[in-house]
Amino acid sequence: MRDILFLAHRVPFPPDRGDKIRAHHVLKHLAKRARVHLVAMADVEADLHHGALLAEHCASHKVIWRSMGRAQAAATALLRRQPISIAAFAHPEYARAVQRALAEHPIDTIFVYSGQMAQYVPADFAGRFVMDFCDVDSAKFGDYAEGASLPMAMMMRREDRLLARFEAQVAARADASLFVSEAEAALFRARTGAARVQVMENGIDTGFFDPAAPFAEAGQAGPLIVFTGQMDYRPNVDAAIWFAREVMPQLRQRQPSARFAIVGRAPVPEVSRLASDSVIVTGEVADVRGWLAAAAVVVAPLKIARGIQNKVLEAMAMARPVVASPAAAEGIDHAGTVVIADTPADYVAAIDALIADPRDLGQAARRQVERRYAWAARLAPLDALLGLETRAAA
Repeated sequence: MRDILFLAHRVPFPPDRGDKIRAHHVLKHLAKRARVHLVAMADVEADLHHGALLAEHCASHKVIWRSMGRAQAAATALLRRQPISIAAFAHPEYARAVQRALAEHPIDTIFVYSGQMAQYVPADFAGRFVMDFCDVDSAKFGDYAEGASLPMAMMMRREDRLLARFEAQVAARADASLFVSEAEAALFRARTGAARVQVMENGIDTGFFDPAAPFAEAGQAGPLIVFTGQMDYRPNVDAAIWFAREVMPQLRQRQPSARFAIVGRAPVPEVSRLASDSVIVTGEVADVRGWLAAAAVVVAPLKIARGIQNKVLEAMAMARPVVASPAAAEGIDHAGTVVIADTPADYVAAIDALIADPRDLGQAARRQVERRYAWAARLAPLDALLGLETRAAA
């Protein structure tokens, strides 16, 4: 049986946030076909205590606490003339864990999840190296620079430039660079000239995200407009604040009992302060499905979004009507089941119409997800890419 070293920037269990979901399903897919040795970082206390769960899927595992804060990472990156994203995930103990895994196991493939972890692939590694970038991370910082204050804009442009250079160097080494959509892959090719670039789309667990599955209902009155996501992640923060301030006052003129639910862990203070009679800020919830099921409409009003938005796929799988920005819907083959909106007036008109007449849009979205985004089909290219076809078939 093959031995694969899986490097991740976060522990891929449980799959309860966007960047963990893909890693979780990729690792489980590989673990059915090879011995997987995981080295991952943790930045929340709970992720240090998944040893038993990891042992079910991994031949070996090591979790390293990521202790470097943002300010320290920025200072280190400036001194070393490197991207902050790289400095933030640099850790000598992680490097030692990688070297130990390579020394103790017959590793023939290194699978790297998230670009900043490519710094740990030894320069002399002679085996297969697959880099799962997911999306073009450097371009995100270019987007952040637009409209930012001068000092922050300069910092974001620096990150865009240096990280893009790093990404190009990694892609030149890797046997394959993976992205979640053709749009992201095309952007990466244009920015780097990389040749060995492939698309491996995200999927969705349609058995778990199923309106017929058992879960606790949210039990909220009135038409509920739901937004889900990690609420200390800047694009989510900006989207929630914008929707609460720019859309909800206008929507309430047409739907006086409508309420906006911001559902997700770690809300920053500026999000928490949005709580009012018309805005619910839940913080972390045990199961997001109850809130999705209670939604009259799910919204994804992100101005900055890279790759495929899991929040949109989850809402579609739960058979809910979705109204999303062009950025949030990009890369998703929704076959017209997601309503696209840009301005506050667009959102108000779309949500008002869906509350009055859902048009079975949610059920159509569910059927599209079942047809198009099952994880098994989305991850099938890994078998050929890593030479695992015979094992997978067995």
